[in-house]
Amino acid sequence: MLKNGSGMTTGGKARKRQYAAPALDKAFMIIELLADEPRGLLASEIAVALGRSLGELFRIIVVMEDAGYLQKSATDDRYSVTYKFLDVAYRATPARSLVQAAQPEMQRLALATGQSCHLVVPKIGEGLVIAREENPGIRGFALRVGASIELTRSCSGGIILAFSAPSVAERMLDRAELTAPAPIGRAALLKRLEEIRRDGFYTRTSPITRGVTDIGCPVIGFDGEFLAALTIPYLELIDGSQLVSIEEARAILLAAAQEISRQLGYYPHEAPAASH
Repeated sequence: MLKNGSGMTTGGKARKRQYAAPALDKAFMIIELLADEPRGLLASEIAVALGRSLGELFRIIVVMEDAGYLQKSATDDRYSVTYKFLDVAYRATPARSLVQAAQPEMQRLALATGQSCHLVVPKIGEGLVIAREENPGIRGFALRVGASIELTRSCSGGIILAFSAPSVAERMLDRAELTAPAPIGRAALLKRLEEIRRDGFYTRTSPITRGVTDIGCPVIGFDGEFLAALTIPYLELIDGSQLVSIEEARAILLAAAQEISRQLGYYPHEAPAASH
């Protein structure tokens, strides 16, 4: 079939990209597949899921394993993605400067409140925990680095959706809606996001963990754009031995988020003085 100058065949079908890299394409397909398979997959299962032959993918899998991006279980030969991806992404993206600015403040926040805290950034239709600080006591609750956060049902997700640019939030909502197990109730959600923007923080009872109240605040970059949600999963102890109340923890959290934003170059415009 003939190809015209626009890169389309005369039959109207798009031709292959001019600079195809089949092996690289397959490597990306493997990574994206395994990202949704926490238990890992056998090499044969990867081939079946991607509609490829085992011989076509096996050398690529071995190379990725040798490079440290995949690991094979010693017990069942299943392949899974390693934390090397997270490490490379952390060092190669703006997340690094964000975490560097946030970590000391997160340490002070954990000490002052006696609670753990974590930092969550947007990741298409979900949130991604990129840093955490555990509470200094013997009891606590914390999320692991690399954990995915559901946007529409979490405190961090509410902060992300409320303070991201409207067009960005809309795209994230569309993506989240595609993968949600049930309707997200967009009208009620949008009303809640307006309240979060108005308050400048979000406090809600955890929908998953009994006894935990999530408190979140936005971290803003030098250009005024939203960067991350700083969140405390406030664990209320039965004996009342927590260092601070929820209201006190929220005030300390707000100050920490504002200080991180300041270190990243964000200085909010002061309101003009009232005329007399």
